[in-house]
Amino acid sequence: MTDQFAKVRAIIADALYANPEDVTRDASLMRDLGAESIDFLDIIFRLEKEFSIKLPKGDIEKRARGGLSEEEFAINGLLQEKGLARLREVMPEVNQTAIRAGLYLRDIPSLFTAATFERMVAEQLGGSTRTNETAPAVRSGATPAHVSVIG
Repeated sequence: MTDQFAKVRAIIADALYANPEDVTRDASLMRDLGAESIDFLDIIFRLEKEFSIKLPKGDIEKRARGGLSEEEFAINGLLQEKGLARLREVMPEVNQTAIRAGLYLRDIPSLFTAATFERMVAEQLGGSTRTNETAPAVRSGATPAHVSVIG
């Protein structure tokens, strides 16, 4: 475990009142650790403070949207095939089979794992993470609310 991930893990565990051992790289913050939308704001604030970084609002959605037109990316919030493909590219740490037809923009936070935050921190610090490894098997889960990292 990298020192960076150890800090991310500790912040997530503290914010969610979770056992640090339960905060694995592939643990879904919402499904596995019980995070709610407001918890993402707390986690982001703590990460920004700990690492002296700024996690840009809407970064994941903005990067996934790239140069795609509105119709290519999402229609009425429903991600289209090109939008799904771009989301897979910008979230390599996420179980790729979870990014599938029927995914709405509001569902993106349900994909977030500890590795998602580890990657975001590393990107802001100009480093890399081990998040390009094969993602774990898909888990079922609920549809979360929109969070500030999305937009």
